[in-house]
Amino acid sequence: MTDLLAFAKTIADETRQQIMQILCCSELCVTDVVERLAHDGNEVSQPTVSHHLNLLRETGLVTMRREGRQVYYSLNQDAVAICCGVFLQRFAPEQEIWSLQPHQPPA
Repeated sequence: MTDLLAFAKTIADETRQQIMQILCCSELCVTDVVERLAHDGNEVSQPTVSHHLNLLRETGLVTMRREGRQVYYSLNQDAVAICCGVFLQRFAPEQEIWSLQPHQPPA
């Protein structure tokens, strides 16, 4: 995803930012995301969280994996890094930025 407008619209919502933060280091199902949000003081219904996850998935910022009847979500850190890099290239071209290549695990 390198569409800056879609990226900006997607991350402009505070609840979606919280969901991204929750998913940055774990793969979780929607009920776990709802529980984590509630633990952080943000009571959001399961259908609303599902809606936010779908928007994040449509823009490529979140990936999903099915396991039986469960669906697990995780943050697509490569997509986030690429979008941030494109943003910096466009609006801060004189600044040194990170590589836009996805992280490659060591061989």
